[in-house]
Amino acid sequence: MDIVKWGEIMLIMRTLIWFLYFWLFLIFSIPLLFTVRLMEKRNQIYEKDVLVNKIATIWAKSLINLTGSRVKVTGTELIPTDGPVLFVSNHQGNFDIPLLLAAISKPKGFVAKIELKKMPLVNRWMQAINCVFIKRNHPKEALKSINEGIAVLRKGYSLVVFPEGTRSKGKNMNEFKSASLRLATKSGVPIVPITINGSYKIMEQNSGLIRPADVEITISEPINPQDFKSYDANELMHMLKTKIEENLR
Repeated sequence: MDIVKWGEIMLIMRTLIWFLYFWLFLIFSIPLLFTVRLMEKRNQIYEKDVLVNKIATIWAKSLINLTGSRVKVTGTELIPTDGPVLFVSNHQGNFDIPLLLAAISKPKGFVAKIELKKMPLVNRWMQAINCVFIKRNHPKEALKSINEGIAVLRKGYSLVVFPEGTRSKGKNMNEFKSASLRLATKSGVPIVPITINGSYKIMEQNSGLIRPADVEITISEPINPQDFKSYDANELMHMLKTKIEENLR
């Protein structure tokens, strides 16, 4: 058997093992979901949030480790420790959510596409970490989701938003959608720009197969509300896109 064919078999095996682990972890986490629900009923919100963040971080780190990828994270010391923030990141691939869950210890939810809400068990955990699901091609529904996200931020929970709206599947960024930045302007929380570089190499570059890759996550200095309150949505969008693109170069 030649080296190329053996390499393809190894990629297929890694991918199958990854997906098997992905679903087995979720299945075995079902009792923990009942614990989370019980905590909510007892109004043990802080304890519930700690537990959910711990489980999400363990799950995400194990998923990244299974890919064999090497992840370099810089700038975590810049993240405000007190109060909620809006993380604004580019979006290269399917692994961006677990990458950010693993790289950033601050509890956070995600503004995610509505399709993820249909995935069993995944949707339950995403709801537990305060994710907001959005219909990207339905303006009225998208606006409702943005308002829901504003409410989440005002309650004290951080969120991650991908203003491109969909994966770029490469190094070049798609255009930002300014509507998503209403999350920051309307809630009055700091914005933390994040640059993900190389996540598309894990899956998107390989026709859906999982391959080890080198990924860099760069966290930039936060932008405080008083610094962007005079900006309109388009100016803020351009500033953030420029900041994130600088770290891609």
